[in-house]
Amino acid sequence: MEKYLYIALFAPLVSSLFSALFTATPKKLFTGIVGSSLIFIAFISSSILLTHILGGGEPIHVEMMTWMATGDLYIPFGFVVDQVSVTMMMVVTLVSTVVHVYAIGYMDHDKGFNRFFSWLSAFVFSMMVLVMSDNYAGLFIGWEGVGLCSWGLIGFWFHKESATWAANEAFIMNRIADLGMLVGLFLVYWNTGTLQYEGAFEAFAHLDTPTLTWIGIFLFIGAMGKSAQFPLHTWLADAMEGPTPVSALIHAATMVTAGVYLVVRSNELYSLIPHVGLFIASLGAFVALFAASMALVNRDMKRVIAYSTLSQLGYMFAAAGLGAYWVALFHLMAHAFFKALLFLGAGNVMHAMHDELDPFKMGGLKKVMKWTYIMMTLASVALAGLFPLAGFFSKDTILEAAFAEHHFIIYSVLLFTAGLTAFYSFRLTALIFEGEERYKLFGIHPHEAYKFMLVAMSPLLILAIIAGAFKTTFFGMVEELLGAIEYHIHSETTVWVMTIGTQLFVILAIMYAYKKYNNSKISVPDGTSAMENSFMYKLLINQYYIPYAYDKYLVTPYKEMSELFWTHVDMKIVDASVDSIAGIVYNTGDKTSTMQNGNLSTMLKWMVAGVLVLLSLAVVFGLAVRYSDGILAILSGLGV
Repeated sequence: MEKYLYIALFAPLVSSLFSALFTATPKKLFTGIVGSSLIFIAFISSSILLTHILGGGEPIHVEMMTWMATGDLYIPFGFVVDQVSVTMMMVVTLVSTVVHVYAIGYMDHDKGFNRFFSWLSAFVFSMMVLVMSDNYAGLFIGWEGVGLCSWGLIGFWFHKESATWAANEAFIMNRIADLGMLVGLFLVYWNTGTLQYEGAFEAFAHLDTPTLTWIGIFLFIGAMGKSAQFPLHTWLADAMEGPTPVSALIHAATMVTAGVYLVVRSNELYSLIPHVGLFIASLGAFVALFAASMALVNRDMKRVIAYSTLSQLGYMFAAAGLGAYWVALFHLMAHAFFKALLFLGAGNVMHAMHDELDPFKMGGLKKVMKWTYIMMTLASVALAGLFPLAGFFSKDTILEAAFAEHHFIIYSVLLFTAGLTAFYSFRLTALIFEGEERYKLFGIHPHEAYKFMLVAMSPLLILAIIAGAFKTTFFGMVEELLGAIEYHIHSETTVWVMTIGTQLFVILAIMYAYKKYNNSKISVPDGTSAMENSFMYKLLINQYYIPYAYDKYLVTPYKEMSELFWTHVDMKIVDASVDSIAGIVYNTGDKTSTMQNGNLSTMLKWMVAGVLVLLSLAVVFGLAVRYSDGILAILSGLGV
């Protein structure tokens, strides 16, 4: 089975390097085909490894070579395929295969076609390193790799200032969080003597609670940045400047879930510090509501879906913080399918609408985009958590966990957020596909996406529908690693009331969204004029003024301080000092250059002068040695 591990790990790297060979050449279709085929091979290998684990096979652990070995520090290039990592491998390779095939059509007319596939495959390789490593150091290598690749992909259209700005924002925000993660890794090694998962987890049981608390906090800071948790959340919505396939892969299914994976992988640590887990769950519930509220009014199609991702990440962290690690991982998997499908559907709409993102300028698209309409509607149903689609099983289990653990505030917040999720999801669907064909006012003639792009999206659609059916199988697979905890409410009547109540609440939210936005009274291009003057609308559309506060109180003062240091310290002190030294050396060299002017007479004069200086020094030195005793006596008499 080891060979399948290596194939799954390195096939994306080969894909990236192959595409990189042609980055300086015009678009070549076979670059996309070969690159996508290699990612598909990685998916097949991951599937074989999943079958091995499901069949009761032992986890596969390999050490390729030693990376660091100095003193007591030993870090190998080691990889492990167990119940958790194989789940992530399947999610990453499946969604990546779909996105690669889809991108062949989406990026068809882009001059950077080959460069795009090189970056995209490099990201997949980095993500595989992250989830397959058997130690925190290897995880951190993949962690930084996906950060670098996301920077390249968000800012892929670097000729757009907004894209480069968004890429830099994402990169810098994550570096801030990664500093906290590094501190956490240093604490792990300092207190356990290893960065290997197995050794560190065994040592955690013998550490005191304050030490474990600090380790848990600093590791979670890293997770907050990668998974865009408050207050390090602003970069995720801005990252929608990248191509839509990037959003589907990175910002829906893989990189943004890396923080959840870190907490789930470190479950033996967080199980020992439930107070930190409660903080994580509380923050997750807050972020779920916080992000959903901003999606209610936003008028950028991709940003609405991005806020939805942020909200669902809050659900995952809520589950993980409550100790329901397998539930968090199950929702991560189910969410990846229907959220990636939503992003790709949005990409179809963007192409049809000549890159228009405002849903108020659309309407009636189901007549010309029937298949995209069906896919996005079903994905929205799954996101809303309606039975029997995948989102129902994963989201309902999170609510059960919160209720069973008697965290009723968290339960109430997540339940209310479920209603908001249903509302903004079908607000978007109604504005895009229902009602009058408002796009005609702008002279747009939409069309359906290429058939092969729709076929590529179909596996995500199928899994968004049926993934919930594998809940019991999934639990049976991961229970050995994540603990055999299944939440039950004592009264069966209570369970039915909760489930039916939640479903009715979600259905009412959907009906209200359709009633409000599926009509002919929506004005173009606005449609929200009645709300624009309200305080709540302004608060939500401006993201609670958090980006404004960051810009005014952090970015602007830092910029002004940097300019001050540049003009008064760097230019007037540092540069002036260096320039003065250079000037002295230059002037000295200029004036003494006459010594080497090639004139024999001048050179003889300098030679004679040099001999006289040397002879004088020799005489002085000789006299000093000969009369050293007398000189010392005289100096002693003078009291020197």
